Amino acid sequence: MGADSVSKLFSLGFLVVVVLLGCSQLIQCVVTYDRKAIMINGQRRILFSGSFHYPRSTPDMWEDLIKKAKDGGIDVIETYVFWNVHEPTPGNYHFEGRYDLVRFMKTIQKAGLYAHLRIGPYVCAEWNFGGFPVWLKYVPGISFRTDNEPFKRAMQGFTEKIVGLMKSENLYESQGGPIILSQIENEYGVQSKLFGAVGYNYMTWAADMAFQTGTGVPWVMCKEEDAPNPVINTCNGFYCDSFTPNKPYKPTIWTEAWTGWFTEFGGPIHQRPVQDLAFAVAKFIQKGGSFVNYYMYHGGTNFGRSAGGPFVTTSYDYDAPIDEYGLIRQPKYGHLKELHRSIKMCERALVSVDPIVTQLGTYQQNQVIVQLSSQTMT
Repeated sequence: MGADSVSKLFSLGFLVVVVLLGCSQLIQCVVTYDRKAIMINGQRRILFSGSFHYPRSTPDMWEDLIKKAKDGGIDVIETYVFWNVHEPTPGNYHFEGRYDLVRFMKTIQKAGLYAHLRIGPYVCAEWNFGGFPVWLKYVPGISFRTDNEPFKRAMQGFTEKIVGLMKSENLYESQGGPIILSQIENEYGVQSKLFGAVGYNYMTWAADMAFQTGTGVPWVMCKEEDAPNPVINTCNGFYCDSFTPNKPYKPTIWTEAWTGWFTEFGGPIHQRPVQDLAFAVAKFIQKGGSFVNYYMYHGGTNFGRSAGGPFVTTSYDYDAPIDEYGLIRQPKYGHLKELHRSIKMCERALVSVDPIVTQLGTYQQNQVIVQLSSQTMT
């Protein structure tokens, strides 16, 4: 091969690499949605997500837990962010050990999975004080989760701290990172109605404040039917097949599909049969859902005095597919893995067109989805 040929080949190869890198940078910046699904790199996706709370396991467990989730057909790892462990005193931040949020996000990224960061900063989660730091209670003139300036100022400060930390480590998908969704507030719908106008004002302020942080990914609010545009309202519960978003152009998202329940001292250990859970998920997808998060996929342990709520035990096992100690729980894990595999085989059809529905009688119907490629799924 002559020198000119080598030079031309090298130039062509260099050009291809540059183009590919340019495309990679471009597509990493695009996380959007339409009425059918979250869109990543311009592609509608059916996504299965699993809740892992990083303070409820040890850093040495994270990689193995996330690998098991991936092997089980999970696409996204979801976690709350716990304000009280990260800012135990005003302005003093802690992100080490079990609280190393950046390391947790990078472990997710290393596994090739996406992340959903639920900042809250009120999280509930059977966590002490709902995730609020105790010092917040003593801020002069404060009133929690309402149109109150001292509370909003503190909430905005922490939210911007977390978003800034994630941005500094390039962890949003818009930067090439794993985070494709973020959540502001948590299950505020009932509170909003109780507070009336000041509740509504606070909720809309929270949505706007979150959006203005410029993460480059969509924001959600769970159990908040009045979530303002462009924030997506989502469902939590044992069953969400009857849920519809508050605007016809928003996707149908299930942020908490409860795999079991927490345990109280002196109470029973709650279990949810996997057949019931899998059927609920399949029905949700059939009705147009495209994002399901299992709460919990690994529950873990309430170390120290972190448990909150009515006599919640140290164990936060939750009858999850991966148990408190990081072991696979069968048949729940395997059953859901096969469900995910089956649904993903039909992903393209499910997110492309609406089904043709034929009523066959009481509680009976037939749904047919036809693709342009002539492939048909019933």
